[in-house]
Amino acid sequence: MTAEATLPTTSASPTARQIWTRGRGIAVAVVLILIAAVAIAAVRSQTRHGELDPRSPDPYGSRAVAELLADRGVSTRVVTSLGAARAAAGPDTTLLVAVPDLLTPRQQTRLHSAVANSGGRTILVAAGSSSVERLAPGVTADPATSYDSTLEPDCTLPEARRAGSADTGGIRYTTTHLDADSCYPSERLATLLRLPAASGDGDTVVLGAPDILFNKRLDEQGNASLALQLLGSRPHLVWYLPSLSDASAADTGERKSFLDLLPSGWLWGTLQLFIAAALAAFWRARRFGPLVPEKLPVAIRASETTEGRARLYRKANARDRAAAALRSTTRTRLAPLVGVPVAQAHAPEALLPALSAHLNGDGQALHSLLFGPPPADDAALIALTDQLDALEREVRRP
Repeated sequence: MTAEATLPTTSASPTARQIWTRGRGIAVAVVLILIAAVAIAAVRSQTRHGELDPRSPDPYGSRAVAELLADRGVSTRVVTSLGAARAAAGPDTTLLVAVPDLLTPRQQTRLHSAVANSGGRTILVAAGSSSVERLAPGVTADPATSYDSTLEPDCTLPEARRAGSADTGGIRYTTTHLDADSCYPSERLATLLRLPAASGDGDTVVLGAPDILFNKRLDEQGNASLALQLLGSRPHLVWYLPSLSDASAADTGERKSFLDLLPSGWLWGTLQLFIAAALAAFWRARRFGPLVPEKLPVAIRASETTEGRARLYRKANARDRAAAALRSTTRTRLAPLVGVPVAQAHAPEALLPALSAHLNGDGQALHSLLFGPPPADDAALIALTDQLDALEREVRRP
């Protein structure tokens, strides 16, 4: 108990200053990462808060266009579930789908079946390849986006010709519909398509970018004119903001793993970090050849060498190696004292009988002391050291 109580006061124990010195670099890096994450989150929350929400006055909200429509007698209602969006479809309603790519394939199919023959207008805002082919069959999204944000109408669609140039540059589309209106082309591909319904007066408008709906861009170019004409063709506007909490999103019959929910960019970023860590580990662990012994420029006291080695053992928690070194050194010193050659000092069958005869002691106890298992804890290691010292003193006693 005494040895265990005095253990933390030895020179091999790291002090609080040493612990801080070793870990301060990592602590500072973690703090900087947290500060950067909070700063980025704060900036993004300010710049993109309420995006495409007709109730939001923020720069990327759409409250301005909703109020202008209200002045013209068009009511705007926000829905966040697929059931409400499907129920609202009708000949006197314009259904705007703000983020079509958030819908699951099953939701997209159900929404298209509800609006295909409703007689109303459906507007798909920045629909990517994962959604436009289901919500607007016959339309394909081009992988490359438009280089220019402001484009000219270059079509016969009355709404586009009256609005003139507008910020529609974004996703570009191609279609197999011969009667479609292809407007605001970029590199010969349209960024706005109007597809008449197969029957009735309904249609579907595919808009390549949401810029004409943002509060901060509404007063630029012909954005306001184009937005009001597209959204105000019917007396009622239903603004569908797809939500991840929609119950219909979970009713797909498919179970997704955690990795399926992560964006692909995070997966690639994690892979790159692992590769970088592996390369750094290889660089740090490389060897330039075998170790070459060199003479020390100064003489170091044996006590300092012993203490330094003890620190290394303690840092690595290598009680087994420390015990093996103590036992080996003790056996080497005891062998000549009992008439055993040093070459046979580590052979139990040669050393133990000579020791037992010299001390008239128990051979089994000597075997456990000199060749036994490693100690289980620091207290047992200290006890082993004391026992080895006592054995050596007993052998050396005249």
